[in-house]
Amino acid sequence: MNALKAEIVDLIRQEGPIGVGRYMALALGHPRHGYYMTRDPFGRDGDFTTAPEISQMFGELIGLWVAHLWQAMGAPSQLRLVELGPGRGTLMADMLRATRIVPGFREAISVHLVETSPVLRQRQAATLKGSEPVWHDNVAEALFGPAIVVANEFLDALPLDQFVMTPEGWRERLVGLDAAGNLAFGLAAGKEDALHVAAPAGTTFEQPTLALDIVAEIAGHVAAEGGAALFIDYGSAVSGLGDTLQAMKRHEFVDPLAEPGEADLTVHVDFERMGQAALKAGAALHGPANQRNFLLALGLPQRAQVLSLKADAPQRAAISAAFDRLIQPGETGMGDLFKVLALSHRNLPPLPGFDLHRLPDQG
Repeated sequence: MNALKAEIVDLIRQEGPIGVGRYMALALGHPRHGYYMTRDPFGRDGDFTTAPEISQMFGELIGLWVAHLWQAMGAPSQLRLVELGPGRGTLMADMLRATRIVPGFREAISVHLVETSPVLRQRQAATLKGSEPVWHDNVAEALFGPAIVVANEFLDALPLDQFVMTPEGWRERLVGLDAAGNLAFGLAAGKEDALHVAAPAGTTFEQPTLALDIVAEIAGHVAAEGGAALFIDYGSAVSGLGDTLQAMKRHEFVDPLAEPGEADLTVHVDFERMGQAALKAGAALHGPANQRNFLLALGLPQRAQVLSLKADAPQRAAISAAFDRLIQPGETGMGDLFKVLALSHRNLPPLPGFDLHRLPDQG
């Protein structure tokens, strides 16, 4: 039994079963043993791979998307470029490199990163050396004045609570101990009368309160101060029911309760509810679109062609493989599973990628 699991078991013995959201928060963010506090989980040698690690093309197109919005905002002299959960800093580095072709943009922006992991902050500092990023512990600290926020695979890692329909009504799903003292799922004794969702017995309902609050906070800010936000993650365009909690270790699915702190825990993002939260906070909504259509509309084929012209045979094969993985449907690709949602100040015109507007070519 690892140290975090022993601590959680002891906590449950003292206080009783805990909610799924609290379990996720401990497993991912415990200050000493939390998953993101102790490791760099990205890439082939880690537990999972994100789009920026697959190809530079992804970040380059996002960077040009951001620069286009800056121009649509009237090219303000000061703009915060904020990334939530920036990983190794790869996405931001690719964004900044691509936007060197946009006159005035680099001089106008300041880079702000919302990151709680000391391990990843060190990696980001090395990747973004010379860009003078400013780190923040939470979203509220990072938002000031006109801002463009980018969040790739951020919402899926935020803790949420789960509820299960029983013949007596909704009950919260908890993490407790079985007869052998191992972590196990169970249900609270009392009903959740505040949930007014019809569903058959055995159905799971997920309540992503933290994610909804963050989206609403960002939406309220850009609605008042100007700017936009781009969320890219895996999930559903339409709200639904079901248990989406999953754990990943060394690129394989594992039991979410087996090794807390040693495996990544994520959930699927409900983009319909995120959009509703953004609209309620006063922002304009764009999407969700699937990642395939978004990247194709931004000019992914053209960018791949430009890179291939300058590449040798192995490099061309790698570019082609990355292109396919970013847009292919099904289990082998990210094209359909990943969705893209943007929110913006209501005075901004239609955003690239959602109105089939393609970004300028990059050499």
